[in-house]
Amino acid sequence: MSALTNKKWTVEDYLAFERASEEKHEYLAGDIYLMTGASRKHNLIGVNLARILGTQLLGRSCEAYINDMRVRVSAKNYTYPDFKVVCGTPEFEDAEVDTLLNPTLIIEVLSPSTEQYDCSKKFQNYRTLDSLKEYILISQDAPRIERYLRQENGQWLFSDATKLEAALELPSIGCTLLLEEVYDKVNYEQE
Repeated sequence: MSALTNKKWTVEDYLAFERASEEKHEYLAGDIYLMTGASRKHNLIGVNLARILGTQLLGRSCEAYINDMRVRVSAKNYTYPDFKVVCGTPEFEDAEVDTLLNPTLIIEVLSPSTEQYDCSKKFQNYRTLDSLKEYILISQDAPRIERYLRQENGQWLFSDATKLEAALELPSIGCTLLLEEVYDKVNYEQE
């Protein structure tokens, strides 16, 4: 990941720039990073997630957002997770209602260019969100979903599912991911 410019940005400058931009950028400690386009598999998984979780959340006090909803992780960190859910009353940074402050669950679909960052530094940053109860990583190269669930003592419990016949419970939002549904139409031999 390399910064878009050598300029150090204030949060105010970043938000003004971002809201006027046709492209998406993440903000980390004064630097901005262009978000690149997603692969076919990444998009298929994202659409499947929206359908699966959107249906399970119908009539409940949770809202799901796709990748265009920005999350403020800290005063110096703004990201665009692939998918996020907030249960209860959503809180936003300002009247623009485009920056979520209190996600309950965050899902990242792993890409070759971002996998290392999503699994390490990004998750380290996400763990500072008091509202975050669950972090999900979805491989687009093979059926594999990893779950990190925050425990009462603040530690994170890891589990995973690696077979298309498997199901993964999402206790933070009371939903279930069936891998065969998450990976519907995803062909691993192509791309």
